[in-house]
Amino acid sequence: MVSLIRTLRHHTDEVSCCAFSPALLVTGSGDKSLRVYNATDFSELPFSPLTGHGYGVHSCCFSSCGSFLLSCSTDGSTMVWRSETGELTATLEHPRRSPLRVCAMEPDSSLVLAGACDGTVALWDFRTKTLNRCSAVSEASVVACSFSPCGQMFVTGCSQGDLKLWDLDISLLHAEKDAHDLGVTCCSFAPHFKIEGCCVEFRLASCGQDSQLKIWIVSQCEGAACTMKLLHTLTGQSAPVLACAFSSGGELVISGSVDKSVIIYNANLGTLLHTLTQHDRYVTAVAVSPSFGLIATGSMDRSVNVWRMGDEDGQTGGIMIDAYWCSWADYHAVSESYRYGTAESQQTTCQGRKLPGYSRLLLADWTEQDVQTWLREEELVELVSVFKSNNIDGAELNQLSKETLVELGIESLGLCGRLLRKIEALKAQQSGSEAPNHFLCPITQELMKDPVIAADGFSYEREAMESWIQGKNKTSPMTNLPLRTTLLTPNRSLKMAITWWKSSQ
Repeated sequence: MVSLIRTLRHHTDEVSCCAFSPALLVTGSGDKSLRVYNATDFSELPFSPLTGHGYGVHSCCFSSCGSFLLSCSTDGSTMVWRSETGELTATLEHPRRSPLRVCAMEPDSSLVLAGACDGTVALWDFRTKTLNRCSAVSEASVVACSFSPCGQMFVTGCSQGDLKLWDLDISLLHAEKDAHDLGVTCCSFAPHFKIEGCCVEFRLASCGQDSQLKIWIVSQCEGAACTMKLLHTLTGQSAPVLACAFSSGGELVISGSVDKSVIIYNANLGTLLHTLTQHDRYVTAVAVSPSFGLIATGSMDRSVNVWRMGDEDGQTGGIMIDAYWCSWADYHAVSESYRYGTAESQQTTCQGRKLPGYSRLLLADWTEQDVQTWLREEELVELVSVFKSNNIDGAELNQLSKETLVELGIESLGLCGRLLRKIEALKAQQSGSEAPNHFLCPITQELMKDPVIAADGFSYEREAMESWIQGKNKTSPMTNLPLRTTLLTPNRSLKMAITWWKSSQ
C-alpha cells in the first residue's frame, strides 16, 4: 500500500531534484533555490530556502550521515551547505565553468563528483575542497552519475545513451554503448551488494529517453574486468523516464516519467507493484528515505509529493531489507541498530550538529567549530585561538601528539599533558565498551570505524584485517579456513548502523 501524505508547493518554478537524509528532505528547482524540510512533519526549516546559485538547480544530494548537502547548477558550481544551519561552507567550481547537470557524494563522504555539459566529470576531495581531477568521459553531456555502495567505482550516463563504469582515478572499467536509445536521464546504484568468493556484485538502475527503466547486474572480480549484464527491462511508462531510485533495502525501484506517472517495481522480479498518477506534469525527480519508508517525487507542476509505503511493500521496522543483497553482517547490523535505537532516535541521526550534541558523532567527523566548543567545555580556552588559526578539526585532533603540539607552539608540558589525557579520555568514551558485539572488530575487539567485509563473510576493521592479511595469515580470523581472496569491500551498512547506534547513546 502506498498513500500520499503531503504535497509541498513552495517552489516558483519546476522541481528538478529532491533528496532525503535520515532527518531531512531537500528539493531543488529551476527557481535557483533549495527548500529544506523536516522529514517527520515536513515543516520547512527556518533557514530555508537556500539561495546562492546563479541559475537553476539541477541536482542535490546529502552526505551519507546527512550533515552536509550538495547542490549543482547551470552556473558551473557545486555548493556545499551545512544541513543543520543552511550555512554555505564551500563552492566547488568546475575548472571550465561548464554547466553542471548532476552531482554525487562517495558513500564515505570523502569525494564529490559532478557531471558537466562539456562531457567531463570533476572529482573533488571533500575534506580539503580541492579538485583531484577533471576528465573527459563522453562526447555528450554527462547527465547522470552514481557511486557504487562500496565507493570504489562510479557510473556515468550521457545524453547520447551510453553508461560507463569508472574507478576513482577516472580510468574506464566498462562501457555499455547505447544503453538507452536517445539518451540516459538518470542512474542509481542499489545500496547493497553481494559477495561470492572473489567477486562483488552490484545492482544498477538506469532510465532514459526510450521510455525504459533497466536494471543491470554489475560484477567485479579480483584481477578481472568489470561486467554489466541486463537483468530487467521495465516498460510500464509510456514516455521518457526521467528519474529512478532504489528503496533503502534495494528490493524496490521507483521511477518518474514524462507521462506524469510514478511507478514502483519489485527490483528482484521486475514486476510492477504500484502506479501513482497525482502529478499534473512531467515527474522529474524521485528520492527515497533511508529509514522511514517514504518516497518524494518532484514535478514540472512545481510540487513535491511525499508518499508513505506500508507493510505490504516489505517495510520492516522502518527500514526495508533485502536479505539476498545484504550479507548476514549487513542484515544483522541494520536490524540490531533498530533494536538499540528507537524511531525517534533515528530522526536525529546526523541531521546536523546541535551543540553540544556534536559529541554524539565520531571524533573524526567533528568540525573545527566542534573542536573549539569541546576545548571551552574542557576548560582549555587558551588553546582555542591556536586551534582555530591552524584549522584543527576532529580528524586532526584525533592525530595530535606531543610532537605536533610543539609544532603548534604549545610548549607548556602541563598543558600538553592535560590536553592529551583529555583526548585519550574522549577516545575511550567513544570506543563504545558496551557496544553490540557485532559492532566490534573480531581481531581488535574495538568499535569499528572503517568496517570491511572479507571473503569469509565477516566484517573487520580495515586496518586490522589488512595487517592480518599482510602477515602470514591467509586464513579467516573467525573460521581459520583459507581465504579464497584478499579482496576487502567497505561495509557501508554496518558503518551507518554503528553511527546510528552511537547517536542513540
